[in-house]
Amino acid sequence: MVEPEGQRLPRMARIRRGGEIRTVLRRGIRTRTPTLDVYVLPVPARPRPRIGWVVPKLGNGVVARNRLKRRLREIGRTRVLGALRAKGVGADVLVRVRTSAYRATYRQLEEELMSVVDGKW
Repeated sequence: MVEPEGQRLPRMARIRRGGEIRTVLRRGIRTRTPTLDVYVLPVPARPRPRIGWVVPKLGNGVVARNRLKRRLREIGRTRVLGALRAKGVGADVLVRVRTSAYRATYRQLEEELMSVVDGKW
C-alpha cells in the first residue's frame, strides 16, 4: 500500500544514526512513564524537531514489535512533531520502549507520550 504524499514521516524529522541515538540517550533529559522512557534533548540551533524510537524485542515476536513501532511512528508523526512545531521548539525526542508497552493500547501510548511532550514545554 502506497501512502499519500504528505502522510509519511520525512527523513529529516527522524533520528536515524546510532551516534545520534547515543547522544540523545547520554545528554537528553529522561522522563519515565509506565510504558516508555522518553529522552528529550533541546537543540535550539535546529529549527525543526526530530523523533526516534528504540524498540527492543523484550521477548516478544516480530508481529508485536512491528505493531508497536507502527503505533509509535504514527503518534510521533501526527501528534508529537506537530505539537513541537506549533510551539516552535527544536528538540530531539527519543522514545525507548519498556516491556509493558507491548500490552498498552494506542490511546495509552499516545497519552503518555503527549503528557511528556506537553510537560516539557
